[in-house]
Amino acid sequence: MAENPTVLITGASSGIGATYADRFARRGHDLVLVARDKERMEALAARLHGETGVAIDILQADLTDARDLAVVETRLRDNRRIGVLVNNAGAALGGAFVAQAANDVGRLVALNTTAVARLASAVAPRFAEAGEGAIINISSVVGLAPEFGMSVYGATKAFVTFLSQGLSLELGPKGVYVQAVLPAATRTEIWERASIDVNTLPVVMEVGELVDAALVGFDRRESVTIPPLQDAGQWDAYQAARQAILPGLRQEHAAARYQAAL
Repeated sequence: MAENPTVLITGASSGIGATYADRFARRGHDLVLVARDKERMEALAARLHGETGVAIDILQADLTDARDLAVVETRLRDNRRIGVLVNNAGAALGGAFVAQAANDVGRLVALNTTAVARLASAVAPRFAEAGEGAIINISSVVGLAPEFGMSVYGATKAFVTFLSQGLSLELGPKGVYVQAVLPAATRTEIWERASIDVNTLPVVMEVGELVDAALVGFDRRESVTIPPLQDAGQWDAYQAARQAILPGLRQEHAAARYQAAL
């Protein structure tokens, strides 16, 4: 693998994906940009190539379309220069669950979970064989908090975090680094596309600050990076509490509190 491997970024036409493209280009990495909006990717590629000199390829793809997804999977499997996958493409849905159309829910799940898992699956065997490579999965703090009221979106992001942690345990010993990045509200177009006015949110992080913080976690090889969390000890305590219940989950019989009184 190249010293500065090529980075493939999904959802690269704007927001978090475009900012990752900017930051990795400035680190000297060639790029493969993936998104639906070809014109915006072309403009971004022209600017970054002019400013940094890196080579940039564009794949126009809708990752909810099986044929487009297969094209990106093939690129990840076959291009051995690609050493970093940024699984960023995602969407949200506004409104309550009972008001969300089933087809919209299906597309959200396909983009936020199926595409993430399939693209990771396409590249992980090659990374494991090489003993190096990195997968960055953009999740969300919403996946930790059903109280935020975004049930389907939060469920998809809980999937991304869990997948990332599982892959980290499985692939880490093989030399493959997997990072889950959990933003809170960040100023991107995802809100407008979900018919949510971002200006009504109490606090919003700027996208450049989010990505720069996430890359600090990347350089430190954190398995989970939560840029807005001030006290890292809270996440450590959360993890410790989760791990403490694991021994009690392997039991032959139901807990006494669920057994009928004799």
